[in-house]
Amino acid sequence: MNPEFVPSPEVRPDVLPDVLPAAFYHELGGGRYESTPATAGPWSAKSQHAGPPSALVGHVMERHAPRPGLRIARVTVELLRPVPVADLAVAVRTVRSGGSVEVLEGEVTAAGETVLLARAWRLVASPRSTPSLGPVPPAPDLPGPQPPHTMAGAHLDGYIAAMEWRFENGKGFDSLGPGTAWARQRVPLVAGAPDSPLTRALTVADSSWAVGFELDHHTNLVINTDVTLALHRDPVGEWLCLRSHTEAGPGGSGLALGQLDDELGGCGRVLQTLLVTERRDRP
Repeated sequence: MNPEFVPSPEVRPDVLPDVLPAAFYHELGGGRYESTPATAGPWSAKSQHAGPPSALVGHVMERHAPRPGLRIARVTVELLRPVPVADLAVAVRTVRSGGSVEVLEGEVTAAGETVLLARAWRLVASPRSTPSLGPVPPAPDLPGPQPPHTMAGAHLDGYIAAMEWRFENGKGFDSLGPGTAWARQRVPLVAGAPDSPLTRALTVADSSWAVGFELDHHTNLVINTDVTLALHRDPVGEWLCLRSHTEAGPGGSGLALGQLDDELGGCGRVLQTLLVTERRDRP
């Protein structure tokens, strides 16, 4: 176990990976970040799961010309190509700034090639008199500690191991959805920097369609091209719950829809567009 990682009291050391990096990224300065093996996704040890780089651009967006009283309410990430487990450069600019709203754009590049684009709405926080609305039934209680979860044919030693997963009893990544899972990071996003509610949510959001696997992603190629996270309030605490399902049909594409909850209840939604096609080669 990495000596820089200290598990919380409720996490049993016997279910942790033998080696766990200190963080998903190390800041190099000048908008550059070193990716650690913890970012590797389930399809290849050389390509990142989209959760960490989505959160990384959110991390930089939050630090870009912050304004008191405004919060990032929605982020859409466009996954142009696989993000390599390599040094990344992140740049953010303001597209439009008004009294109550701002639009931000972010770009992640690797070796000079754009691999990810993002756009976010930063809005003034709603007044305290705003009613708390939420028609969705509450999420199930957080299950107790579970052994590490596996995924058939997947690389398990990166992102999957760097997150703690707790599914409904008897369920996991290889169960047909709809699905429900609580998750939290075992390591911080950027070494030496505090995680925020936004970055925690972005780190887990891209896992929504995997929590609710309903299409055959072994025989066919099923992969998301984007992820949109919309938060009507900032999540609270480390643990976040995804309740996800898939919608699809012949002659079209797929949609993965996720309800995001924290310990207080619903806090947002996740939407992903799914490419569904006959398998040839990985994109």
